[in-house]
Amino acid sequence: SDFKIKIVPEVTSLMVADAFTRIKMSDDLDQQVVLVFPNPWAEAYANLATLINQFRVNCRNVWAFCADEFADQDGNVAPVTYKGGLGYAFMNTLYAKIDPKLRMPENQCIYFTTENYAHYSDLIDEAGNGGADVIYNGCGWAGHTSFVDPSVEFETDTVSLDEFKKIGSRLLTLHPLSICECSFMGTLGASGDVFNVPPKAVTIGPRDMQHARLRFDFHCFTFPGGYFSWQRMISRLGIWGPVTPLVPYSLNQELRCNVYITEDMARPIESALTGF
Repeated sequence: SDFKIKIVPEVTSLMVADAFTRIKMSDDLDQQVVLVFPNPWAEAYANLATLINQFRVNCRNVWAFCADEFADQDGNVAPVTYKGGLGYAFMNTLYAKIDPKLRMPENQCIYFTTENYAHYSDLIDEAGNGGADVIYNGCGWAGHTSFVDPSVEFETDTVSLDEFKKIGSRLLTLHPLSICECSFMGTLGASGDVFNVPPKAVTIGPRDMQHARLRFDFHCFTFPGGYFSWQRMISRLGIWGPVTPLVPYSLNQELRCNVYITEDMARPIESALTGF
């Protein structure tokens, strides 16, 4: 009953409106708010910064966490100066665009590092009194949420569902489909250059999804023209398929979650190939 699905024309304005409302309330009520953001989403973050500046909203009570980050083959997390990195995109398209008089203290805008990834979930719990207020997220090609891929590191082939829910932030080897997905990201060339995608990542874990008071999920990834998409099938599996660690996104079905699916993403899957 708490997993609410809605078909919408687009999701960027909804995400911006939701985040801005929460940040504005944190200022008006002088209450702390903890938000976990996906990366990169330049259009949404630039618009959010514009609203904050236009309406002179003080972000002193905002704790903003990045949901994940790339790492190299040796497990070194991409530094915030790496232009293909998720932390770089977040800090430069949101934090840097907020008026310095209004932006949150820099230590309240937190991204993954080699030093903090093992206890990143603890940082979110500490800031949010047990969990984030909202996690903004979607569903990846391999069924992930953030970079919680079906992987050896998350023991998705062997761990029970209850045990899987308790796993916090960690380093993992990206699923081949996640590497393909990321090769279409603008920050990595948007050209299918799988060799330009780092092989590993760090991410929040299933535990963070369980602890958050709300999940704001979007299913909207299409190529120019609106029809071609890698997400149309996996979104259906994550939303309506069995709840299993093999499709980590599916755990959201049991949680308080606002799910927004674009009209393009909701199109029927049609194929001339019905079997041999």
